Amino acid sequence: MAELRPSGAPGPAAPPAPGPTAPPAFASLFPPGLHAIYGECRRLYPDQPNPLQVTAIVKYWLGGPDPLDYVSMYRNMGSPSANIPEHWHYISFGLSDLYGDSRVHEFTGTDGPSGFGFELTFRLKRETGESAPPTWPAELMQGLARYVFQSENTFCSGDHVSWHSPLDNSESRIQHMLLTEDPQMQPVQTPFGVVTFLQIVGVCTEELHAAQQWNGQGILELLRTVPVAGGPWLITDMRRGETIFEIDPHLQQERVDKGIETDGSNLSGVSAKCAWDDLSQPPEDDEDSRSICIGTQPRRLSGKDTEQIRETLRRGLEINSKPVLPPINPQRQNGLTHDRAPSRKDSLESDSSTAIIPHELIRTRQLESVHLKFNQESGALIPLCLRGRLLHGRHFTYKSITGDMAITFVSTGVEGAFATEEHPYAAHGPWLQILLTEEFVEKMLEDLEDLTSPEEVSLFDSL
Repeated sequence: MAELRPSGAPGPAAPPAPGPTAPPAFASLFPPGLHAIYGECRRLYPDQPNPLQVTAIVKYWLGGPDPLDYVSMYRNMGSPSANIPEHWHYISFGLSDLYGDSRVHEFTGTDGPSGFGFELTFRLKRETGESAPPTWPAELMQGLARYVFQSENTFCSGDHVSWHSPLDNSESRIQHMLLTEDPQMQPVQTPFGVVTFLQIVGVCTEELHAAQQWNGQGILELLRTVPVAGGPWLITDMRRGETIFEIDPHLQQERVDKGIETDGSNLSGVSAKCAWDDLSQPPEDDEDSRSICIGTQPRRLSGKDTEQIRETLRRGLEINSKPVLPPINPQRQNGLTHDRAPSRKDSLESDSSTAIIPHELIRTRQLESVHLKFNQESGALIPLCLRGRLLHGRHFTYKSITGDMAITFVSTGVEGAFATEEHPYAAHGPWLQILLTEEFVEKMLEDLEDLTSPEEVSLFDSL
């Protein structure tokens, strides 16, 4: 539950929004992390010291369901001469550390990220005659925040979110989201670390698919060039009835298709409904924990194994360098381990790359044959995996959302994989790797072109 009121209105949930010139006595009582973000808001909106604000009635740290303490809503006049329409600007408070007393986030120092390291923003085109901002974007932001808190997966610029429903529960074609840096909000240094601002950008299904097949940043740049689709500040218009490819058909052929052919895809992995079975002969030792057979319950991934799979997804597109999977037995360098708080995970769809935690892993098992299972939506990404990743010498990972299994397809150009040309199917606990040669990928793509909307496709009978 949430309530709407001016941020300066009296009440127990939220104090007034102070500016940089707040009285020292008041500032000392005001949560420092919250004060720092309000200061950036006051820099942009000095004439709106008390914007309307959606606030959680019962705070998350008191057992409430909403992780965001507040969502402030400002009126931005835009710049008609620069094709920037008037709009509502929403800013979240709660993904970063507002309080510094461990009630929500663990304090990890002033030099690193504050909390999850970011807050969300959203820019919604103001309708003619609209005197107050709609509140549905606040609930949308709460939904994304719940995902971050529950999964501990952070967002990065260029990430996409498949929502599969109009963002405002209308009949709109805007049913998915991309994320990018907010064009006005500058990173803020707080006493509890740095906070950046990621803006939600509403997109159509066709634009989401293009971002998956190519990359999110490329589609964001195209949206910036089309005023009615977002313009320079990527303002979401829920009444937009055409995709950028319907507005300008040349964008698909000249920009997206060429980008996919030249760059491939930077989507290195997804959470999906998938599973795999080992069709090989089970080992003689029934207690062998490496065995994953039909009808048996797979071993759960340890936290360390999960970290290595997560690192595989983090690698993404390595520009001008050879794609590398994490080594099986990485060595500690200069005594350093992971450079982020262990309770925080990086985005699964970013191009960031950080050191992984060294650890002992169970033995790898070579398999003779495997059976892969995907639901229709996950299976629809197989052409992307083949054409956008493996043909460019990269890898692609499906991580099961219903269990602890993971499936990684690798090409011969990927270093550090435990699947090899001699043993192309290899299992490491519940993590399966399949190595596909370029010739076989080409053959699979030819076979896929002969299929028409299959409900269930067996692609690996010949493997």
